[in-house]
Amino acid sequence: MIILGIETTCDETGAAVLQQKNGRIQILSNVVASSASLQAKYGGVIPEQAAREQIKSIIPVIEETLQQAQCSPTGLDAIAVAYGPGLIGSLLVGVETAKTLRLVWQKPLIPVNHLIGHFYANWIAQSVTPQFPCIGLLVSGGHTDLVLFQDHGKYKYLGGTRDDAAGECFDKCARLLGLPYPGGPEISKLAQNGDPGAFDLPRPMISSKGRPAFGWDFSFSGLKTAVANLIHTFEAKKSSYTSKVKCNLATSIEQAIVDVLVEKTIRATQTYHVEQIMVAGGVAANQKLVSDLELRIKNLELRVKLHVPPPYLCTDNAAMIAAAAFWGKPLKDPLKLQANPNLSLAY
Repeated sequence: MIILGIETTCDETGAAVLQQKNGRIQILSNVVASSASLQAKYGGVIPEQAAREQIKSIIPVIEETLQQAQCSPTGLDAIAVAYGPGLIGSLLVGVETAKTLRLVWQKPLIPVNHLIGHFYANWIAQSVTPQFPCIGLLVSGGHTDLVLFQDHGKYKYLGGTRDDAAGECFDKCARLLGLPYPGGPEISKLAQNGDPGAFDLPRPMISSKGRPAFGWDFSFSGLKTAVANLIHTFEAKKSSYTSKVKCNLATSIEQAIVDVLVEKTIRATQTYHVEQIMVAGGVAANQKLVSDLELRIKNLELRVKLHVPPPYLCTDNAAMIAAAAFWGKPLKDPLKLQANPNLSLAY
C-alpha cells in the first residue's frame, strides 16, 4: 500500500510518499519546505505569513515528493492529510489541497490528527516498533501530553499542559536569554558548557508526597517566570551577567524541563504497568531528555523499551502523517472534511 501524506499545520509545508510492505513502513520520499528562517526574523511564527508561504509551496512540494518517489498519482492507494490542530490558515492550505487532489485523482482521503501523527514517526523504517500497551509522551512547541496507548486508534488521555508547553517554555526562555528562534536547540547548545545545578529553578507540578502532582498534567509558566526574574536581576547588575552565567542558566532551564518530563513519564509507566515508552514531537530530538529517560530506566532496573524517532522525524513532517494513515479510515464523504485548529488528544 502506498500513501501520500500532506502536512501544513504550522510553518512547514510537507509531503511524503510512504509504502507499507511486509509489515514495515518505508519512506519513498519526504519533502519539507520550511519558512523557519523567515519566521526567525520576528522571533516566532506569524500565522498569516506562514500560510502565504505554504500557498506558494504546497503544489511544488507535492510534485517534488512524487518525483522523488518515482510514483505517479495512479500509483497511490490513498491521500492522508493533517486536519488539526494548528494554525487555521495553514491547515486550510493542506486540507483543501488534499480534498482537491482526492477529487481529481479519485483516491480515498484519510484524515489524521497531527498529534497522533507525531507518535507514528516511531513506526517508520524501524526494525523494532512500539508494542501495546505503551506510554506515549508528546513534547512539542504547542503540546505536552501523556497518553496510554492500548492499540492502534485506541488510547486513554492521561494529562497535558495547563499553560505553556515544554517546547514553548524552551522558546520563551531562549528569547529571554537573547537566543534566536527556534529556542530549544539553541538552549541545548548553550547548555553543553554549563552547570545544571547552578540555579535552583522550579519543577512545577512534578510530584507531591511521592505521587504525581495534579494527576498527569504539566505546567511550565512558573519556570518561565522564574527565569525572567533571574535575568532581570542579573541585568540590573551588568557586571555579573557573564557568558558563563548564561550557560549555567541555559543548562538549569533544560534540566528543570527534562526532570518534569522524565518524572511523570516514568511514573506513568510504573502506574500502568507497561513495558514500552514512545516519545514524539520536536522536543523528542533533545538528547538530554532521551539520555535522562534511558538513565532512569536503567537505574530503576525497569524492563522498559524506549522508542524515539530519528531527529528528522521529530519535527513536523508529512511522513508521520502518511504512517498514521496506514491504520486510519478513509472518509465516506471527503468533501465534508473541515480543518480543526483546536483538535486535541483529550477528546
